[in-house]
Amino acid sequence: MFAPVMVQPGSPARTRFRRVFSTSGSSGMSGQSSWRCCAHSSRLAIPFYTVILSTTSGKPTNREGQKVMKFGIYSSIANPPRGEDLPRCVDEVIEEAQLAEQAGFDSCFFGEHHQDKDGFLPSPLIVCTAVAAATTTLRVGTSVILLPLHHPVRLAEDVVTLDIISKGRVTVGVGLGYQQADFDAFGVNMSDRVDLFEEKVHILRECWSGKEFSFDGKHHQIENLTVRPDTVQKPHPPIWIGASAPVSARRAANIGDALVTTPSTTLDNTVRLIDQYKAAAEAAGKTPTPVIMRDAWVASSRKEAEEVYGPEVMAAYKYYWRNGLSEFKSIKDESELTLERVAKDRLIMGDPEECLTEFQRWSEGTGAESCLLRLRHAHSGGPSHAQIMKTIDLIGDRIIPYMD
Repeated sequence: MFAPVMVQPGSPARTRFRRVFSTSGSSGMSGQSSWRCCAHSSRLAIPFYTVILSTTSGKPTNREGQKVMKFGIYSSIANPPRGEDLPRCVDEVIEEAQLAEQAGFDSCFFGEHHQDKDGFLPSPLIVCTAVAAATTTLRVGTSVILLPLHHPVRLAEDVVTLDIISKGRVTVGVGLGYQQADFDAFGVNMSDRVDLFEEKVHILRECWSGKEFSFDGKHHQIENLTVRPDTVQKPHPPIWIGASAPVSARRAANIGDALVTTPSTTLDNTVRLIDQYKAAAEAAGKTPTPVIMRDAWVASSRKEAEEVYGPEVMAAYKYYWRNGLSEFKSIKDESELTLERVAKDRLIMGDPEECLTEFQRWSEGTGAESCLLRLRHAHSGGPSHAQIMKTIDLIGDRIIPYMD
């Protein structure tokens, strides 16, 4: 079946065919699919708008000429409680990335943890390579690599290799790390993580400069090194820095190419953090590039979203509460940690119309260049692959084309 798409006359909109899954029903997928012709995304059961968000050249903008917020997926590859079926999880994540690319998403990101009982995959760059091989335009990235644990020259070479394999589609998100067990496993003193982090970011940039360099730091000494081959992206793959506090936001402004916020905080907290980041970036003579990560779920109804996604995101928040995350310090007892209490101004969850309004509110409030959606959760292993595919398709149909 082919569905016509209305576009402005003369617009150079890309047209392609993609397979989309039925969005009928309250959970799972119908198992049926169809092919539809679309300009940037299929349009199903929604009003007609004469707006073009993706063209053959240039960056998409809204009617005021501002950049339209792009969408990415953040996937936690884990299989609680003991990581028994990780090969299946990897296959599912690759298929989710392929559908996301077809649906108009811009990117797909993966994180790093170690020794987790649920089997959380510890090597995000390897996962990125598998996804890059299965896609053609989707950017792949890390959010985040635990930079203090890695030798910067080895990491720089791995990123160069992925940049070549992906033909210039890799983004390197890096963070300090916060779990003592990760540092113990690599014999790294956690108290040194800030100094290590800043040195390693500097060395990564030098490695990707294409020039010979030397470095004499507190933790690294390098003499007359030239890293080859060169990166595909110029001057190098972007370095995104994860931040949840003012000091880390300023660090992202001074030594990073973008700031990535935490998904579990409120809009007000996110705006304050981004404002501090923007001020520091502008003071350093740099263009700020804020990126937000959100826990979000689009379903046919609010009720379905809460039933499908609520238990999964709450498993993550209970883990954070038990580990003392500052976002939930006002909650004194775990019994007080309920979906109703934490959802307001934190979760983007509901039917397409409700979620579109929220995404637009977050876009306007933060000025974010990109929004990474955390759909798959490590702490519970859910939602299911079928449910994730369904919400990806809904976002492609009902959200991305209308972010004006």
